[in-house]
Amino acid sequence: MAKTTKKTKQTDLLRDAVDSYIQQQSNATFNYKQVSHALGVENPAQQRVVALKLAELAFDGDLIEVSPGKYKTPSRTTVATGVFVRRSNGKNSVITDEDGEPIFVAERNSLHALNGDKVKVNIAARVKGREPEAEVIEIIEKKDQTFIGTLKVERHYASLLTDSKYLASDIIIPRAKLKGGVTGDKAIVRITQWPDDSKNPIGEVVDILGKAGENNAEIHAILAEFGLPYRYPEAVEKAADRIDAGITDEVVAARRDMRDVTTFTIDPKDAKDFDDALSLRKLANGNYEVGVHIADVTHYVRPDTIIDREARDRATSVYLVDRVVPMLPEHLSNGICSLRPDEDKLTFSTIFEMTPDGRVVKSDITRTVIRSNRRFTYEEAQDVIETGKGDYADEILTLDRLAKILRAARYENGSVDFDRMEVRFDIDETGHPVGVYFKESKDANKLIEEFMLLANRTVATTIGMAGGKKKGKQFVYRVHDVPDVDRLNNLSQLARTFGHKVKTKGTPQEINRSLNKMLADIKDRPEENLLATLAIRSMAKAIYTTDNIGHYGLGFDYYTHFTSPIRRYPDMMVHRLLERYLAGGRSAGKEKLEQLCKHSSDQEQLAANAERASIKYKQVEYMSDRLGEVYDGVISGVTEWGLYVELDENKCEGLVPMRDLADDYYDFDERNYCLVGRRYNHRYRLGDKIKVQVARCNLERKQLDFVIVDEKNPPRTLDSLKDGRSVAEILKDGGKKKKQRRHETPGRRRRK
Repeated sequence: MAKTTKKTKQTDLLRDAVDSYIQQQSNATFNYKQVSHALGVENPAQQRVVALKLAELAFDGDLIEVSPGKYKTPSRTTVATGVFVRRSNGKNSVITDEDGEPIFVAERNSLHALNGDKVKVNIAARVKGREPEAEVIEIIEKKDQTFIGTLKVERHYASLLTDSKYLASDIIIPRAKLKGGVTGDKAIVRITQWPDDSKNPIGEVVDILGKAGENNAEIHAILAEFGLPYRYPEAVEKAADRIDAGITDEVVAARRDMRDVTTFTIDPKDAKDFDDALSLRKLANGNYEVGVHIADVTHYVRPDTIIDREARDRATSVYLVDRVVPMLPEHLSNGICSLRPDEDKLTFSTIFEMTPDGRVVKSDITRTVIRSNRRFTYEEAQDVIETGKGDYADEILTLDRLAKILRAARYENGSVDFDRMEVRFDIDETGHPVGVYFKESKDANKLIEEFMLLANRTVATTIGMAGGKKKGKQFVYRVHDVPDVDRLNNLSQLARTFGHKVKTKGTPQEINRSLNKMLADIKDRPEENLLATLAIRSMAKAIYTTDNIGHYGLGFDYYTHFTSPIRRYPDMMVHRLLERYLAGGRSAGKEKLEQLCKHSSDQEQLAANAERASIKYKQVEYMSDRLGEVYDGVISGVTEWGLYVELDENKCEGLVPMRDLADDYYDFDERNYCLVGRRYNHRYRLGDKIKVQVARCNLERKQLDFVIVDEKNPPRTLDSLKDGRSVAEILKDGGKKKKQRRHETPGRRRRK
């Protein structure tokens, strides 16, 4: 009895200590672990007391539970600032500056704030059984908002019909603000105001992209959607045209002249900007001199000029399905700077002396002048590698042999081997996709890749290690962080069920070697799609930064981007830093470099998103001619709203909506990447083979829907597919009697 009383007293004291701690908090959120640590509580039973006390306070409204298990006091969070997140489904929220936690904002309490607006909000204390809510009381800073959609022009007004995920309402446009737009035009519209008493915002046309459905209009709309430029400014083009392409004797004299060395380029057959070339000659000592020559863009594009500012803002060329949106004006990218054959060109080069067994014994980074002897396509170079015959066969075969040695060493040292096939479309003169083909990385591609990697690594190492024990000079690195621990553990567990082992502990080299072994072992096996996809998803995204942490995926301690200044601004930054440091200059300022790195990383991600969107649009456009056809595929994604399926024949990806899984009620098992039927326990898992029928193609939304085809759900007729109904809706058409009979049936046949 005494022990019980003592224990109760200790619990009461601990609960009082929690109250005291909370009263002292003013600007932070906290969970039970943080409170326990602050109070010196390590005993699990006592920590449970802390957790229960916090839950009670939240239940009584004395705390706000901003997210499951995370709390703040109502008094200090009544007013907060943050960024408004608008969603077309009404699930608006505000991301508070204080802790970055999203708090729900009902539409009636939004003050018509738009996505990205800086706002001030009142946060209500949590009420029993309800999540905390916020009310916008002031829009501090409005973000410039533009939306893409199709115009509908009426007699007295017009409207923009948009499928934006950030806006549920059409935008009303006065006829005087149409900029010549007519019904059916694809347009960019800026919201100018949103009256308090109106359900619809008011806007003005910024630009007319063309007729909805036309290829150019749709591609420009994709670029505009991601805030990427779709036209090149005339002033920048004119500035580029004024650049003198001539190479003076004075310029040549200041460089290493390598015009007498065998040099060639290897690029895609449709490439116009050749920004890298390789040279090879045998030295008297039996070694090879290999030159990696990169277009010297910064010789022509000086800092802070109109061309440089435009390139800096764009940060990257954007590669879409049917075009390239260049970072630099074409007069530079395809002309002056492009390493075209039989023309003297200025380059920034890494020169390697390599032994016949592929060991680099010496390297030099210097400015050069070259003259390419031949332009190869990848297909032409591959033919030389496979047959041993053709122009410069000895040089290509030697470089191929050296590249394979470098690649083997790279994999042995921990580089991850993600070799995935890319999908390409054959496009007709109108931009319509008429066929699909696959871009496979062969030896010719890998030859170029390997020497570019070597050059990039050498440049980064030369600058990064130059300081020795002293602090090195500021530089631009391409870094890649370690994999997500939870995802890697999950991958390891799933791999084990198929008899494969993936290490989750040890050195990066050991982990990556185990990944490579698994990827090699699963080649052409049923589990390949599942495990390869999860392996990729476990990896972090590579970014640009001045803080070097190495490149995990490549297994390099130092890595940068030096080899593509025509299409990447960070490469131009690297060239300028090299010029500065090789001339003995002082270290550049970190802050400005880091800002440019972040901007470049962000633009790179936007460009990748735009590329994916253009591919998705062409996929939907291509499959719209194949409505009703049946394909074999593999489940490429599992979500709470359905299954993503990639078709084996053409790699087009579409969605099987959850509502079309009519044989059962399915729950999403996030941990095991599958949907599980409640009644019959049937599972749809990532990587499973599946047969589907093309059901719906929505070009406006870039949305492709499939339905599953099996012995219970045979292919539907084209007419039934065109009516837009789901499988579930069609199954309900049998009338009330049929519906009752279905529910009265004790059980249904389990899906095989």
